[in-house]
Amino acid sequence: MSYRETLKQAAEAAGFPLTEGQLDQFQQYGDLLLETNKSLNLTAITDPEEVAVKHMVDSLLVYNREAFHNHTIVDVGTGAGFPGLPLKIYDPGMRVTLIDSLQKRLNFLGQVVETLGLGQVRLVHGRAEDAGKNPALREKFDVAVARAVAALPVLAEYCLPLVRVGGVFYAMKGSKYQEEADAARHAVEVLGGKIREIRPVQLPGLTDKRAIITIEKVRSTPKQYPRKAGTAVKKPL
Repeated sequence: MSYRETLKQAAEAAGFPLTEGQLDQFQQYGDLLLETNKSLNLTAITDPEEVAVKHMVDSLLVYNREAFHNHTIVDVGTGAGFPGLPLKIYDPGMRVTLIDSLQKRLNFLGQVVETLGLGQVRLVHGRAEDAGKNPALREKFDVAVARAVAALPVLAEYCLPLVRVGGVFYAMKGSKYQEEADAARHAVEVLGGKIREIRPVQLPGLTDKRAIITIEKVRSTPKQYPRKAGTAVKKPL
């Protein structure tokens, strides 16, 4: 089955039916990803059908209209654009900021945004720790999302400083999501958050476990967080 057909069927099965226009955009995105990946390491997954399910549809699993539609979204450590760009294709009304520490990846993302004609996408070059200290970004977003960037205690320190009070951080996690959530409870509380939900999700045709962990921002993050680059990994809260 082709990339496009796989994407269409898997997205529908996951509850995210795509229009022909959206399928066209996902096709262009997939083509650019696999072509650029020949010279720049963007993804270890190179089979087009696997890209469709494990990158594109997987990115959509975090979406809910109430939290995302017409809101400001920050994707921390976006890499090749996941989950931020698939979410933007699915719901063009959101305003998306993609943060990554590698300029070459951002150059690729800029090419995707231009080719697909996506408006209201901002690319920010830098480490998450620096972004969290930047007054233009700190506590400015309705929603933060991150996918497979770091262990949850570390990820919380990267993401929660960017979320406004009353906003939400969604962590997209693999099979050890419960252990990660348990290990992160102290860090989340220190950073001004509260774990509200751990929602197991499944990708069509796959049996591996994964979940979306919902963390609400209930009060401002203390100004000493995030700590300087590298500290969160060496000394998790």
